[in-house]
Amino acid sequence: MGDTALEAVLRRDRAVVMAALVVIAVLAWAYTLWLAIDMAMPASPMPAGASGDIAAMDMSNMDMGGMDMAGMDVGAAVAPGFRAWAPADFAFIFTMWAVMMVGMMTPSVAPLLLLYAGIGRRAQADGRPIASTGWFFTGCLTVWIVFSIAATGAQWLLGRLALLNPSMATDSTILGGLVLIAAGLYQWTPVKGVCLRQCQGPIGFLMSHGGFRSAPLGAIRLGVDHGLYCLGCCWALMALLFVGGVMNILWIAGIAILVLLEKTATSGPLISRISGALMVAAGAWLMSRAL
Repeated sequence: MGDTALEAVLRRDRAVVMAALVVIAVLAWAYTLWLAIDMAMPASPMPAGASGDIAAMDMSNMDMGGMDMAGMDVGAAVAPGFRAWAPADFAFIFTMWAVMMVGMMTPSVAPLLLLYAGIGRRAQADGRPIASTGWFFTGCLTVWIVFSIAATGAQWLLGRLALLNPSMATDSTILGGLVLIAAGLYQWTPVKGVCLRQCQGPIGFLMSHGGFRSAPLGAIRLGVDHGLYCLGCCWALMALLFVGGVMNILWIAGIAILVLLEKTATSGPLISRISGALMVAAGAWLMSRAL
């Protein structure tokens, strides 16, 4: 294949991959925004003749530790309620976390995915580099899904302990301060630095992990490896959602922007440390208010 023809194919591959990533990210953000707007909408007024007396509720079926989505709208479903979670509640909250993770993380892995498709085409190791790129992305998604399961469990536990308010942010000033301080300190740790270097240098990552993989299983394993580094960079930042509100769209966007800057800006390590120092300061201020 001549250089001109190869460059044309490379441009087509990048365009296909980029278009797919844009569609995935837009759909994920649209779903997240829809949930956030639905939560912010006021509850429907009670019909005429209905009693507004709280005492008329069936208190015998209420449990302050959890929630129940049966018969509720989306806003009521994701907010802490009164009854224990049913399997459908776990599925709904897990879906919320998984989609939100895809929306927040996909932009930051786009450069690596585009590079992966380009290397595959240039090496001609596989006649279907876009398919191999899809398997690689599947590996990343697998890690994000596992994290979403853990986040769902954390939300359930905080709900059981009555530590979340209707916006799914912690009501405990001390807990909020501790989470901020822990996340800020993690920004300065060697583990964060190692993970960030792997995410910032896609070429270095591929070279140190064997390069392009043509087989689906190999591409998935490589994607899992990168997904773990990606999670190592960002898990503490995701925990901050319990401080600002899991469905606070401005908080979500702020964390997503910070993740993107850390991974793509040349000053990513500096951004990480500055943001960490600010988190520690904010956490200390919160805890001082509780004293």
